[in-house]
Amino acid sequence: MKTFAAVDLGASSGRVMVGRVHEKGIKLEETHRFANEPVRTQSLHWDILGLYRELREGLEKAGPVDSIGIDSWAVDYGLLDASGALLGNPVHYRDSRTDNVRLDISDEQLYEINGLQKLPFNTIYQLAAAQASPQFAIARQLLLIPDLLAYWLTGENGAEYTNASTTGLLDVRTREWSAPLTSGLGLSLPPIRQPGETIGEYGKAKVVAVGSHDTASAVVGVPAAGENFAYISCGTWSLVGLELGSPVLSAESRKANFTNEGGVDGTIRYLRNVMGLWPLQECMREWGSPDIGDLLRRASREKPVVIDIDDPSFMPPGNMAHRVARAAGLPADASPALLTRCIVDSLAVAHRKAIEQAQELSGRHVDAVHIVGGGARNELLCQLTADACGLPVLAGPVEATALGNLLVQARAAGVIEGDLAALRSVLRDTQQVVRYDPARR
Repeated sequence: MKTFAAVDLGASSGRVMVGRVHEKGIKLEETHRFANEPVRTQSLHWDILGLYRELREGLEKAGPVDSIGIDSWAVDYGLLDASGALLGNPVHYRDSRTDNVRLDISDEQLYEINGLQKLPFNTIYQLAAAQASPQFAIARQLLLIPDLLAYWLTGENGAEYTNASTTGLLDVRTREWSAPLTSGLGLSLPPIRQPGETIGEYGKAKVVAVGSHDTASAVVGVPAAGENFAYISCGTWSLVGLELGSPVLSAESRKANFTNEGGVDGTIRYLRNVMGLWPLQECMREWGSPDIGDLLRRASREKPVVIDIDDPSFMPPGNMAHRVARAAGLPADASPALLTRCIVDSLAVAHRKAIEQAQELSGRHVDAVHIVGGGARNELLCQLTADACGLPVLAGPVEATALGNLLVQARAAGVIEGDLAALRSVLRDTQQVVRYDPARR
């Protein structure tokens, strides 16, 4: 048995998980958890130095490990000067600087190269917005968040493939940086790494590239038995899609706003970003963080009210309950239970729409839906998603991202052998999954 540390950074919190792994199982322990709170000055920023401090503290608490893997949210980056020093805190993807950015390339041409869903916070748009800044004028290199933290640990720079694929700067076919999209940046982009490659060392532990986009690790952590499944990695966002062997680059796929992101072992994560639990998280913050179990029980007794949960008006933080009530035509003093039911019902309907479109556009049939991540704890959401999709929902593991991170490290260390199916068989043998069957109509 070997021991591995998974550093898993989400948009609202981070943690360090230790996994003791053998070929038939994983014992998982959380050794450190910490908040990830953005800081607003003139812009909205990540506190990257605070995150690095917490990461180091978590690794200290973890004790001796054989290797370390880091995953985080996508698209955001740090700019480095010629000496390798960071030029200010990375800007948060929810900052408004990209609201009206336009590129000198058509949407059709861009999709043909990168295959990505058009989202205003993709790295390619952030860079276009940043080019007039003083920092950009002296920047010489760009590192995505997990790669930046790995650089500080090891002194080695690079760009892990699954996260690089979310930038909009990678060619979806060659899986390398696209010359037409990067030649005018004036920045050095680091070489692409694949999951499983050794980055360097931190103390006596290897630092290993994993699926460093947290969704890529979460998809590895889906305990599916075959290929005919849809996944929903559900937390602040719901990443809803299929695992494919090649990208779908049709005009219909582009118009439906589906993305072709890189996955572990050369797979394609064919998915669409759905707003996820962000509106509910924001409402709960405004309501003083009530007990989520009690809130969902009361919400289950309310009548459904459905809104377009993907409307861009729900992207920014603040005053969320008022915005949801207004979109639903509800009174301003609508109860938290009613607003919660509205959000959860609307999210379940958005899940259904994305899964139906993914099947139609890819030609892949789906027999079951796997929900992993924090949303797997939300019994109301899981049942309403099963009802909306007319398919069984298999909920869990909650810690899919950390498990996927650890499994890639374990395979790199030779503890587990085989393809993704072999990794997932370990999960099916050891992780609890709850089944929700659709209600009869």
